[in-house]
Amino acid sequence: MSLWGWILLASLAAFATKLAGHLVPGRWLSGPRMARVTGTITIGLLASLTVMNTFAGNGGLVVDARVGALLTAAAALALRVPFLGVVVIGAAAAALLRLAGLP
Repeated sequence: MSLWGWILLASLAAFATKLAGHLVPGRWLSGPRMARVTGTITIGLLASLTVMNTFAGNGGLVVDARVGALLTAAAALALRVPFLGVVVIGAAAAALLRLAGLP
């Protein structure tokens, strides 16, 4: 199968998954257990995306300026800096670390 065939198949699978989500009865999704599960899954997905984007590179683990940026942003979060400030501080940390010679 060609690349476009796989893309079309993946698109159809994604559409079918979204359509199936609309067919789930509302009472199944309204309980406190489901609210806790969906909140936990969201946190897990965001954490895994953050780790993947911070430590992945060249087919393996990479320690570079992104790690320093993440640690700096985490420190800013611990100090209760507003979200936009956390983003700016993290980006500035990455820029300074790259200026200092880290890849």
